[in-house]
Amino acid sequence: MYTLYYAPGTASMVVHWLLIELDAPHQLHALDLAAGEHKRPEYLAINPNGLVPTLLVDGEPLTEAAAIVMHLADAHPEAALAPAPGTVQRGHYYQWLLHLANTLQPAFRHWFYPAEAAGEATAEAAKTCARVRVEACWDRIEAHLAAHGPFLLGATISAADFHLTMLMRWSRNMPRPATEWPHLRALAERMKARPTFRTLYAREQLSEWA
Repeated sequence: MYTLYYAPGTASMVVHWLLIELDAPHQLHALDLAAGEHKRPEYLAINPNGLVPTLLVDGEPLTEAAAIVMHLADAHPEAALAPAPGTVQRGHYYQWLLHLANTLQPAFRHWFYPAEAAGEATAEAAKTCARVRVEACWDRIEAHLAAHGPFLLGATISAADFHLTMLMRWSRNMPRPATEWPHLRALAERMKARPTFRTLYAREQLSEWA
């Protein structure tokens, strides 16, 4: 049994979506981020970083969205959301998930919270730099999909595509959202057409980018 600590639309979204996709028995524990529930001692006891998501696996906490994504794909091989270990495709799968988690996701952090690292005086400059970094990632992924798509690993969907879709959603209010790149838009439409995406939206009570 899984228990997911989440907040709607945040990095926990991909974990919630995969739990639905995998039809894995799970419980949900919503956290009110505005009220600071993710910084309270009882939550910090299972996730010292005070971030979402946290997934309890038989009571054992796992953190970091990309790590949880990889774990779920491996724990449910029947869903075929990750290539076989030891294959080149597995290496490509790791490459894309880590690129999303280590390059694209931090750029979004700087876009949404530009004063966090740079201070208020240089927040606008930090935001501009973040936009450049995000759009550079879209350029790279768009070129890859054009040559090797329609999914990140070619003809086969993987857990990395779920993570990518979540991040594309985050760009919806940026000056150039991800859907302005045609191959990214096509991938997003394929992913949003999945019944599990509609279930996810209903559960998290989301409406934007439906």
